[in-house]
Amino acid sequence: MLSPELARTRLALPLLLLLLPPPPGPASCAAPYDPTWESLDTRPLPAWFDQAKFGVFVHWGVFSVPSFGSEWFWWYWQKEKRPKFVNFMKDNYPPDFKYEDFGPLFTAKFFNANQWADILQASGAKYVVLTSKHHEGFTLWGSEYSWNWNAVDEGPKRDIVKELEVAIRNRTDLRFGLYYSLFEWFHPIFLEDASSSFRKQHFPVSKTLPELYELVKRYQPEILWSDGDGGAPDSYWNSTSFLAWLYNESPVRNTVVTNDRWGAGCICKHGGYYTCSDRYNPGHLLPHKWENCMTIDKFSWGYRRDAGIGDYLTIEELVKQLVETVACGGNLLMNIGPTLDGTISAIFEERLRQMGTWLKVNGEAIYETHTWRSQNDSVTPDVWYTSKPREKLVYAIFLKWPTSGKLFLGQPKGILGETEVKLLGHGQQLNWISSKPDGITVELPQLSFPQMPCEWGWALAITNVM
Repeated sequence: MLSPELARTRLALPLLLLLLPPPPGPASCAAPYDPTWESLDTRPLPAWFDQAKFGVFVHWGVFSVPSFGSEWFWWYWQKEKRPKFVNFMKDNYPPDFKYEDFGPLFTAKFFNANQWADILQASGAKYVVLTSKHHEGFTLWGSEYSWNWNAVDEGPKRDIVKELEVAIRNRTDLRFGLYYSLFEWFHPIFLEDASSSFRKQHFPVSKTLPELYELVKRYQPEILWSDGDGGAPDSYWNSTSFLAWLYNESPVRNTVVTNDRWGAGCICKHGGYYTCSDRYNPGHLLPHKWENCMTIDKFSWGYRRDAGIGDYLTIEELVKQLVETVACGGNLLMNIGPTLDGTISAIFEERLRQMGTWLKVNGEAIYETHTWRSQNDSVTPDVWYTSKPREKLVYAIFLKWPTSGKLFLGQPKGILGETEVKLLGHGQQLNWISSKPDGITVELPQLSFPQMPCEWGWALAITNVM
């Protein structure tokens, strides 16, 4: 972390030059977007994002060294002085130990980007979002604007972002995305700006904006997941000007997607897709594309060595999250937290591979689907619908296998001689009968447990249904 003196020295660079927009890139065929929300919000969301449906979030940083309580460890220990965190430090570290001293211990000794890429591919995800910098300020690349507090100068002595980007693009079909925290809890320049009620803009000019341009030009992420406005409005962060450049001139201008966290008051209101809150799962259709970002660990985004087995969502719960989210028009971004030495722990790897196993059978009912006129069944609980209108297909995804062997669906209206029903992973046509006044009853195949196409939820493909 920069000392206040050094930070101010670096501000001696001509701030006016930094305030200027970046040099123009290749000319874009699309009409340019103005640096206003009115203009930026008219940009169509690139189609690949809605088609993808499922991504993996990776929270990794210096907070992975204490790996205790939460990735907000520094804040809870130093700012809020929560007893649990204060006592943890007293019991395990010398009295004069500072958070910066965790930096050299963030070794990433066993980090293997190819191995990560293979696990992510096996999950069935279509994109990955890596925390390039969290609120602690430590960048996972050799940022020119985070001197001596980055993964190339400190700790791993490696460009983590580059290694993962190369592995993802060489070994998988996933899109590569980056999370970036706009603010930093204890950066002296940000705190000075905050003390002026954000009338000063030294921090975004000298740190945030240069790093954002650096990230986009160097790694060309197709998702830019902004977070952490520090209570400052988008005008302080100069977000609209940056996004206008991103959409008009950047090397990813045609494919990049962005979220809604670009300043206080922007969330669930402006941006490419909405997140609205962490673990957001409204359970109903929204008029705007949205994403449910959530964690396998119920209590933390970063790895916790104090987590118990009951703190992790089961695969049944994760499949339920995915199905509910997609049926209501959202994407699921499911988070894991690697250890300080760069390993994906067995519990996270198991959940990722289990999700991939489920999607191998049922991905047809998830990827590239649309919402249907009903998101869930009005009669039978835990039944959710997706559709592919061009193929005249409706998918009924049911999370509990009925003991009777018959599944009643209250929403579809069958057409005699036309409607066909199949169980994904089974393939043979199933018998069905119309029910009054609406709905159909499907006779499921009698299968032993080893014959089941999957274990944690099943999907019916229904053709030609009203």
